Amino acid sequence: MKKILLWLGALAVGVILGVLGLDWLNGLMDFVATVYTRLFRLLAVPTIVLAVITTFAAFGSKGYGRIFVRTLSYTLLTTLAAAVVGALLFVAISPGNMPADVISRGQDAVAAAPQLTYSDHVLSVVPDNVVRPLLEGNVLSLLVLAFAVGLGLAKLPDSDNKQQLLKTLFGLQELLFLLIRGLIWTLPLGIVAFSAQLAAQVSAGVVADSVGKYVLVVLAGNAVQFFVVLPLLLLARGLNPLRVLGGMMPAVLMALFTKSSAATLPVTMDSAEQRLGVRKDIARFVLPICTTINMNGCAAFILVTSLFVMQNRGTPLTLSTILLWILISVVSAIGNAGVPMGCFFLTLSLMSGVGAPVAILGIILPIYTIIDMVETAENVWSDSCVCVMINHDLW
Repeated sequence: MKKILLWLGALAVGVILGVLGLDWLNGLMDFVATVYTRLFRLLAVPTIVLAVITTFAAFGSKGYGRIFVRTLSYTLLTTLAAAVVGALLFVAISPGNMPADVISRGQDAVAAAPQLTYSDHVLSVVPDNVVRPLLEGNVLSLLVLAFAVGLGLAKLPDSDNKQQLLKTLFGLQELLFLLIRGLIWTLPLGIVAFSAQLAAQVSAGVVADSVGKYVLVVLAGNAVQFFVVLPLLLLARGLNPLRVLGGMMPAVLMALFTKSSAATLPVTMDSAEQRLGVRKDIARFVLPICTTINMNGCAAFILVTSLFVMQNRGTPLTLSTILLWILISVVSAIGNAGVPMGCFFLTLSLMSGVGAPVAILGIILPIYTIIDMVETAENVWSDSCVCVMINHDLW
């Protein structure tokens, strides 16, 4: 409780510093925030790789089957729920169409954005050498390599060489978690910087009235998923949502500020193990996988944004159309991990494919930072819920 109060105090101090509007102070906070983001990303990559390798090697080809199936089932359930909530809110709030002159102003921003196709993303997951995924931080490629190495270790016959290799991997993992705990100890300074950075960004930008209802749908959808749907799932499994959220608060706050589930993964794993007592083998298997495929916020963003853009093209939003795009958004969100601003660029590619007015996404882009923060916090909260529910089911 003392640590949470300390972090909340750091959050309040950061907000005050951010709204002061001092250029030199904003520059300092940006520098500190960047340092912390880089350090957590530095630790995230080896955390993911070592967690998957050691878990698969320990479980073997039979032991991890139940955990993987439950991870995939809960991921599909929570992602589908997020998309359905987004669809219901879109129909209820019904954002209107944007004026043509406003849409045209977003064309330049969209033209400058990289055009990624879904096939390009799938190909980028398949590694062609060992070094490139490490240098690029391609989480899905690293997972593919980690799965292969872990399964290979599980299939190797017992020998001194195998045991020595496993001891080395587990030793590196213990060292990594020691470094993570040390970084978490200094986290209040990072929270001050992150919250100051956010406050400065919010005070400098104004959401246009023409997209106000759209933003309301996206943020309300994330809020319903965060505070209603996921807690109900926890209650259905006999778990106390307040206790789980309290335990995972460091990870949720970190996700909010870093806008990266992968960068937050070290804190997520440490919080699950140390604060909630989740078994290490479950936390270190489930959370790296959830970080890459359990994208509740992304599914809602893809769905709501696609409906909003297609509506502005004049596409009738019938029940069958909405149901089809719920399916598309769920599948796209699960396969979207590893791409910077993946939700935004994937939605751009989907809308380009159906001939919708993608210039609207240029209007959304300036406020996407705020949306991305909320979505990432929801994604990490969902990852945490999935991990805790699996730990409850299997222990």
